[in-house]
Amino acid sequence: MTYSARALGADTELSVEREGLRVGARFVDYADVKALVPLNHRVLVDTLAGERIEVSMLGFSYDGFWQELSGAFAARTKEALFVEGSPIMSVEGDYETPYEKGRARIELYPDSVCILPPTCGAVRIPLCFTHDMRLEGYRFCLATDTGLRFVVGRMGYDTVPFADRAREAAQKIQKERASLIAGLKLQPPFTHAGLFRTTTPDLYWQAGYGAGRCAVELFTNEDAATYLYRFPEPPRVFTLRLEEALEAMGPHREIIWQTDEQLAAKPLYRMAAARCPAVRYLRALADGRLIHNSSHAERLAEYLK
Repeated sequence: MTYSARALGADTELSVEREGLRVGARFVDYADVKALVPLNHRVLVDTLAGERIEVSMLGFSYDGFWQELSGAFAARTKEALFVEGSPIMSVEGDYETPYEKGRARIELYPDSVCILPPTCGAVRIPLCFTHDMRLEGYRFCLATDTGLRFVVGRMGYDTVPFADRAREAAQKIQKERASLIAGLKLQPPFTHAGLFRTTTPDLYWQAGYGAGRCAVELFTNEDAATYLYRFPEPPRVFTLRLEEALEAMGPHREIIWQTDEQLAAKPLYRMAAARCPAVRYLRALADGRLIHNSSHAERLAEYLK
């Protein structure tokens, strides 16, 4: 739908598109949006570059414009978080993450909880890595294996059902995932195996370790390379972040090895990396790749020695 309003200092037409907002001749990609703010019948579009675009004089179209824009932004955010399937529950509630707090759409999926504010602070919390899920009054707290803590709540009568269903979903996905990983056969020199998403057990990865080094082989539909990392932490700390990053990206392996310049050219992948600290952590520790060729095994053994 096209809206008539005032923006960028002039009367103009706006259209809400799948990947961004078109303001006259200008296109604002959702990957470049820091926050959408409804304020006194105006909509403020704050960008990551520090610009504020004010949309005003929408008249009776204000509510429709806000609903369409915030809905499209949330849908694109879920694409960037690689959310799969249909939600078990979708509610409005308060949220608190390590990065921000406020009120947002909160959705429970069979494998995750998604917090979807109209900001760049959206998160997908994989239930396979959660523990200590407890209901404290109107607040439902989730802790992850990497030490992060998330809180959602004030969902009205949906608070208790949301907590109950989230715990049930977590138990189910953790049990299923553990069984699938136990069935993976390790291939030397790899000593640790994991899945991307639990729903695709035929796509998995294996990791081998040396002194402060790790080599990761992705067993997907593309036989391309072994990814190398150097890390300063104890191996267990690195492994937890590795598991989280690979689950977050699923089979979209380009996110972990493409350069910043290459990633910048793909707004969806740029959004994906921006919304997952574990992916950024893994990218920061990259130490190259080993292409599969006749010398691959020898070079891999040398790297892990």
